[in-house]
Amino acid sequence: MAVYGMEFTTADAIVQELVQAGVEVAFGIVSIHNMPIYDAILREGSIHLVCSRGESGAVNMADGYARSTGKLGVVITSTGTGAGNAAGSLVEAWSAGVPILHLTGEVGSKYIGTGKGYIHEMKDQLSMMEGCSKKAYQLRNPEQTSFFIRKAIKEAFAVPSGPITVQIPIDYQSAIIEKSNVVDFQNNSEAVKPVVSIPEEVIASITKAKRPVLWVGGGAISANASEEVLTLAENLGAAVITSQSGKGIIPEDHDQCIGHFAAYEDTRNLMADADLLISIGVRFRSNETSNWKITAPENHIAIDGDYDAMNRNYPVSYGIVGDAKQVINRLNTQIGELPSKESYVEEIKALRNKLRDHLRSTLGPYEQILDSMRESLPRETIYVRDVTVPANVWGSRLLEISAPRNSIHASGGGIGQGLPTAIGAQIANRDRQVVLIAGDGGFMVNVGELSTAVQEKLPLIIVLFDDGGYGVLRNIQDAAYGRQVAVDLLSPDFALLGQSMGAYSVKISSPQEFATEIEAATKRNETTMIVVDMNAVGPMAKPFAGPPGAASAFKPKKL
Repeated sequence: MAVYGMEFTTADAIVQELVQAGVEVAFGIVSIHNMPIYDAILREGSIHLVCSRGESGAVNMADGYARSTGKLGVVITSTGTGAGNAAGSLVEAWSAGVPILHLTGEVGSKYIGTGKGYIHEMKDQLSMMEGCSKKAYQLRNPEQTSFFIRKAIKEAFAVPSGPITVQIPIDYQSAIIEKSNVVDFQNNSEAVKPVVSIPEEVIASITKAKRPVLWVGGGAISANASEEVLTLAENLGAAVITSQSGKGIIPEDHDQCIGHFAAYEDTRNLMADADLLISIGVRFRSNETSNWKITAPENHIAIDGDYDAMNRNYPVSYGIVGDAKQVINRLNTQIGELPSKESYVEEIKALRNKLRDHLRSTLGPYEQILDSMRESLPRETIYVRDVTVPANVWGSRLLEISAPRNSIHASGGGIGQGLPTAIGAQIANRDRQVVLIAGDGGFMVNVGELSTAVQEKLPLIIVLFDDGGYGVLRNIQDAAYGRQVAVDLLSPDFALLGQSMGAYSVKISSPQEFATEIEAATKRNETTMIVVDMNAVGPMAKPFAGPPGAASAFKPKKL
């Protein structure tokens, strides 16, 4: 039998660059159009390959790995249909600004775009990948592979970060090339020399503010600016609102942390009365601003690493473009120590408690389930939430996140990505507890990845809320139309399904049973699924009708 690997090939150059970048794990599915890359990884020996059950799940795993660590996520898919299967999950990674390198094959180089019917051929794969990635490239010259991959990795991290797709024709992957060693000697700083100090008028507008608000997003977490944001917030006595992606930038049990309650009426009133807004790495998404109906003060200082972010959704009085950690550190230095704002801080504390107490009053029996999770799970638990009623209502707001990267949710709003994303986060954090909150409808989208979790021997805890359908859409339809359509689903026996895949699985019918099972799950050290029978547990005290304004958006009206 022939032994391959003595010559240096394009595939070897790809792996060399992955290792140089510190990659330890790659996710994907082996195929006839990426086998040389897989074989090169095997021969090199230091990268752990996780075999997903679908390309969509593989991208989500790389996404969860990257979000929970700040490292590069790597995914390897096949050509055509395989690349297409990855598209939806790449959209999620793009929406969340996650640094991912997506390696995909292509048909033989001389057959691209010919329509000859080469296996796995599609009309224009590169355009499809461009549409769902930050950027997509095709290798044109195998001798440039090392430089090509190095550039792609750097571009994945460059602000605004996101997934980069590189496609390599199958005949190029096995091409014998000269080994290249890349030396980075260029200055990686901004092309425009950064300012060494913040203008005095900016500092003055901050120090004069009596009712400041910080609105912080995922960009601050990407910049590792947690300590700087906390120092700024405490010195200013500011209320801290976070986007879904910014959760954990300061501990959510902090007295000044309003958290992910921006669209709530009381928070909107706080914003209307604010005399300063400092936004940090936040996109102001439609669902988090009631379709941009929240009023922002005229004195709005925006801090972001992306020039295009300025004035995109809310006008800014001062736009500071740069690394959030460096900018806020400079702000803190120039501002100095300010007098305390005790009465305003007490007002913030009262508001955060009022918001949480009101939300708790809507939960009914699920308040006990919430409290069991808060009591049994470690403070440093990483929570991954799929799009489901419990996640939307209380999972994203009442489970306090203590640190950055401990909270992951679908920024693009797509269902079914929670399970593989949680798997990626758990693989990256095998010594930490990762918990997935999912619903039955979304869970079935990528249910096969449960086998991946078991195969990888992960201590992942899955809390699956089963109401036999798309619960969020049911409630929105009821509020908008007074009727429902296409939302009822026939669920399998999830406990038996999980057991058949090798996971410890149990169905519970009461909050008391849940308390027992979640406590036991933390000690089990194996993949565990707790299925919550929502029909048996009972309804919430107040039905969830979607984000504020969701139902009214679907009622007939003149444009």
